[in-house]
Amino acid sequence: MLKRILAATFFAASLATGAMADDAKPTDPQIAHVAYTAGQIDVTAAEQALRKSKNADVIAFAKVMERDHKAVNEQALALVKKLKVTPEDNAISQSLSSQATKELATLDALNSAAFDKAYVENEVAYHKAVNSALAETLIPSAKNAELKALLETGLTLFKEHQMHAEHLASMIK
Repeated sequence: MLKRILAATFFAASLATGAMADDAKPTDPQIAHVAYTAGQIDVTAAEQALRKSKNADVIAFAKVMERDHKAVNEQALALVKKLKVTPEDNAISQSLSSQATKELATLDALNSAAFDKAYVENEVAYHKAVNSALAETLIPSAKNAELKALLETGLTLFKEHQMHAEHLASMIK
């Protein structure tokens, strides 16, 4: 089951990166929507972990994910409002949302240590994929300097999240 979770997460992220690379570069409104969607996915996953986990380390990690991703999304919303840009829904955002819904359902069926392990390993995979998409596609494609700066700040933070998740994954057996 865990392999299915990770495979689906990698698929969604690969689809996002691949779809952007194969077609024309994403526009700033599309980038804003993809970035916000990816952040909201992690907020929702963190909220699920906070409801289901009894592991203090997993709970602490989930609280950080929820706090940080909400904060970045709030900054993104403030930026698009300031720039008078409407985030544009797109196939990539839709694919990420669809895959996330499936992942949440899969994780929801797990309990205790099985949930904790799957959640944390999924967070490792998700952050790797999102960080790759940010570094390789979203940041290079962003035209607006303020949007690019926000994405770069997010990437720095999300790399820390990935390291935190990797460390936590090594502790959970």
